Amino acid sequence: MKTKTTPAPRIVSPAEWLAARLELLRAEKELTKQREALAARRRALPWQRLPKPYVFESVDGPVTLNDLLGERSQLIVYHFMFGPGWGEGCKSCSFVSDHFDGMLPHLRARDVSFAVVSRAPLSELLPFKQRMGWQFNWVSSHSNDFNYDFHVSFTPEEIAAGRIRYNFTDLPSFPFEEAPGFSVFVRNAAGELFHTYSTYSRGFEHLMNTYNILDLVPNGRDEEGLEYPMEWVRYHDRYEVPAVTA
Repeated sequence: MKTKTTPAPRIVSPAEWLAARLELLRAEKELTKQREALAARRRALPWQRLPKPYVFESVDGPVTLNDLLGERSQLIVYHFMFGPGWGEGCKSCSFVSDHFDGMLPHLRARDVSFAVVSRAPLSELLPFKQRMGWQFNWVSSHSNDFNYDFHVSFTPEEIAAGRIRYNFTDLPSFPFEEAPGFSVFVRNAAGELFHTYSTYSRGFEHLMNTYNILDLVPNGRDEEGLEYPMEWVRYHDRYEVPAVTA
C-alpha cells in the first residue's frame, strides 16, 4: 500500500498543541458559518419549470420524475456516468454512490426521495448494481433527453465540434461522453414539478464522506503526484486486501 512521505511533524507541549488547535477551531467555526450562509443562498434560488416530461426505464416499468418523487415533495437525482455499452459504471461515480444507501431512510424522513439516473439501458445497469450491492433506486434515461438537457451527456457531434456545455461553462473538449452531477427537483402543492438546483464537477465533492474523513488524518487524501485526483479509487470489490500476518 502506498504511504505518503510527509515532513517530520513538529512535536510540542500540550499547551502549545491546545493553542494551535484553538486557532484552527476559530477558522473551522468561520467556515461552518460561511457554509450555512451558502446553503441558505442555495435554498433561495429561483425555480424553473422543466422543459419537457421525461419517462425513465425502471424495474417497475416506465416512470416519470413525479413517480420517482412518490409521496414526497423533493427529489435528488445523481447523474451517474454509465453510457450504453460500457459494461460497468464509472469508477469515480461508483465511489460517490457507495455513500448513498445509508442516507436513504434519513432523507425519506425529511420529505426527500432519491434516485440515480444513467443513460445506459436498464438491462446494463442492474447487473452492475447487483454486483455493487446497492439498494438505491436506479433508472435509465436511455430513451429520453434527460441527460442531454441537464448537460451530463454529450453527442458525438458536440464532442467533434468542441461544443461541450458542462458545469454551466462552455468547454472545447471533455474526456468522456458522460459526466457526473446532482440535480434537485420539487413538487408544489398544485402538483407542478420544478428544477431548483444542479451541481457538477467538484461542486458535490463535500457529499463524498470518505473524502471528509480522509481530510481529518495527517496524510489527508494523499493524491499529490497522481495523474488525476481520484486515480487511487477502485470499485469497492476491487481493492487489493493485504495478506493477514501473524
